[in-house]
Amino acid sequence: MSDRDDQDSRLQTDRPHSARVWDYLLGGKNHYPVDSEAGELILQNFPEFAAIARLQRGFLVRSVRFLTREAGIRQFLDIGTGLPTANNTHEVAQSIAPESKIVYVDNDPIVLAHADALLRSAPEGECAYLDADVRDPQKILAQAAHTLDFDQPIGLMLLNIMGQVSDAERPERIVAELVEALPRGSYVALSDGTATDDQLKVAVEAYNAESVNTYHLRSPEHIGSFLRGLRLVEPGLVRSADWRPDPGAAEATREQGNAVGAVGLKE
Repeated sequence: MSDRDDQDSRLQTDRPHSARVWDYLLGGKNHYPVDSEAGELILQNFPEFAAIARLQRGFLVRSVRFLTREAGIRQFLDIGTGLPTANNTHEVAQSIAPESKIVYVDNDPIVLAHADALLRSAPEGECAYLDADVRDPQKILAQAAHTLDFDQPIGLMLLNIMGQVSDAERPERIVAELVEALPRGSYVALSDGTATDDQLKVAVEAYNAESVNTYHLRSPEHIGSFLRGLRLVEPGLVRSADWRPDPGAAEATREQGNAVGAVGLKE
């Protein structure tokens, strides 16, 4: 099979893919009809889901801004990149520190194709793109080391990705393996959707029945356990929308608050 045939088979345009559905929910254009249909199915069951997606994107922006401006991080490993949209990790980081280096990781071929075309680094910094699955942390770490210096602090971004790993696949072990490879002074930013609303559970179950990827809502306490051993920076594990909100930002409603996030320091 040629590389082109392999990529075409992996696209699976007849079934929804998480990155493309997320793109639809964020108002993007890089998806197929099957993805928009899945997105509409989610919204029919839980109309505030698009707002949650936008609030999760806001958490990315604020956490990267904190890591770059306040924590002095100049290297980022962003796993589960998703399709490029506004305010990607490298754009936020390099707007503050142009020399920042970012490695993006995803295993959806359409994500990587768009990343290569759209995620252009500032001349002073660097961006790299890895075709890898979060379930293979050793492959990610080995390839990321071609761009990042693992003797210097790194910001590990795990945003809305561990929810795609089932309990049977031991997400705690995956995060621990990634964190173990980071030097002291590194940070982990993590966020995921929570099993705190029955209507949201129904929406996700309906999506899982149709999609190539399944998403696993968990309790806030379970999600927080992925960061065990790290010192959480203030305000700790909270609703993503409540993590260092921008001045004047509207408060998220109860329905929009079904996701949590935190940033932890490896001491």
